[in-house]
Amino acid sequence: MRTAPRNGIGIRTAQARDDRELGQIHVYDGAGKGKSQAALGVVLRSIGLGIHSDWQTRVLLLRFLKGPDRPYDEDAAIAALQRGFPHLIDQVRTGRSEYFGPEGVTKFDRLEAQRGWDVAKGAIASGLYSVVVLDEINPVLDLGLLDLDEVISTLKNKPSELEIIATGRSAPTALLDIADLHSEMRPRELDPNLNLEGIEGIEIYTGAGKGKSTSALGKALQAIGRGIGRDSSHRVLIAQWLKGGSGYTEDAAIAALQQSYPSLVDHLRFGRDAIVWRGQQQELDYIEAERGWELARAAIASGLYKTIVLDELNPTVDLELLDGEAIARDLLRKPKDTEIIITGRCLNPPAYFNLASVYSEMICHKHYAEKGMDLKRGVDF
Repeated sequence: MRTAPRNGIGIRTAQARDDRELGQIHVYDGAGKGKSQAALGVVLRSIGLGIHSDWQTRVLLLRFLKGPDRPYDEDAAIAALQRGFPHLIDQVRTGRSEYFGPEGVTKFDRLEAQRGWDVAKGAIASGLYSVVVLDEINPVLDLGLLDLDEVISTLKNKPSELEIIATGRSAPTALLDIADLHSEMRPRELDPNLNLEGIEGIEIYTGAGKGKSTSALGKALQAIGRGIGRDSSHRVLIAQWLKGGSGYTEDAAIAALQQSYPSLVDHLRFGRDAIVWRGQQQELDYIEAERGWELARAAIASGLYKTIVLDELNPTVDLELLDGEAIARDLLRKPKDTEIIITGRCLNPPAYFNLASVYSEMICHKHYAEKGMDLKRGVDF
């Protein structure tokens, strides 16, 4: 007979939820990876909702400090979005392509930051967008390239239904004060004594903060973008545990991917349509978890996929529905050019965490749901 500790965690379905209408201000900051990816995941979710509805779901991606002369990780993801949904997404890039600190600020940097902010102000006032992403505005403000008081005033007086997403390191306190959601991406150190030479391409996003599955969706977009024009060369698999029902937060986003890139995106889902709590597992939970890993293991070994998202694998292992040691052994045998993205919160980090080349913990400092605010269709689910 299987036994398990009493305390536990679970995955909540988005079905039958009330839907908020008010837009919120999101801030993703911190030194860990996943900030811009999380913003792209929200964008994809919003676009997915608008495909078969009359909702206004047009999105502006305004990218500060990311001049056109240098490639960035999210470029391919944005290319995939623009090719799949050209009528729903606009992109503006400002700044130069070199890194610089406070001592290296030039007049050009200030002019480019102001150009970007002028675009942002117009977009916020226009009523044309449901989501405005201010990518890397946090370091712009930290460097003093814009008037902080003006930015704060504009954001505080935004249209009530507009969602604002601000990303980047070093978010100023004044911005955090007006944020409705603040999620910090914090990098975690791995055991330096482990000899994992040759193991790369495993990313883990965990923690109680918002941004885990959305970061994974951003990575899936990147893979699709790299594969545009090369048919099946960059196929993506999204495998989800503990999500056997419908109405989950990623449904609209995955549907959007599959509609535009049906030959590049496969989706598998495992589990019951119910929250699984530690100490209350049913036999079907073990069967579904193991069925999922058998399929995921075969997909990893096949080499057919360039990116495999293992969504909510962490709590599945934490609930003792799967063996983390066995998963670690399987991951050690993955093809070198296959990227594995693993998500979900957990109380006890499993053994495969030590294999990660990227390990970001999402720390929840503030969330509008904690104030009794309903979640918003197209942003939260």
